[in-house]
Amino acid sequence: MLCIGLQPAVREGARTLILGSMPGVASLNAREYYAYPQNRFWRMMATLLGEPFPTEYPERIAMVQRHGIAIWDAIARCEREGSLDSAIKNEEGADISALLEAYPTIKTICCNGGKAFAAFKKYNKGLLAREDLTIHALPSTSAANARYTMEKLLAAWQVAIAP
Repeated sequence: MLCIGLQPAVREGARTLILGSMPGVASLNAREYYAYPQNRFWRMMATLLGEPFPTEYPERIAMVQRHGIAIWDAIARCEREGSLDSAIKNEEGADISALLEAYPTIKTICCNGGKAFAAFKKYNKGLLAREDLTIHALPSTSAANARYTMEKLLAAWQVAIAP
């Protein structure tokens, strides 16, 4: 099945960009980042940012944006059956350089999981050499990443995400 990613959730003044790989089926159907209820992304972000957990998607986006965080994906389109990163085929990278040109205040990039980091490196080689960018490869918040408890995720992500 052809998967086409979501538009970036970004606004002026963003300082941090969180990149996933490609949204899963639930997220693509809902047109919302991290819509699968078992994904720990939104609960983790609320905890790290010291905010109450927002139950509605617009409030979730507003929460991260208040803290200068943008969300997008390293893959713009791909073929995939189901939601697992391991099933991604024929991927096309997102134009992260163009996003950074449009939002020059973004100086930190956080890759949510190994596939996001691998795709970011593959399609954005020029960005890897930029000394004004800090790039973090972080563990996936996906429920499929069962070896990382919420406590381990918080410990790993707090290095990159601070209120």
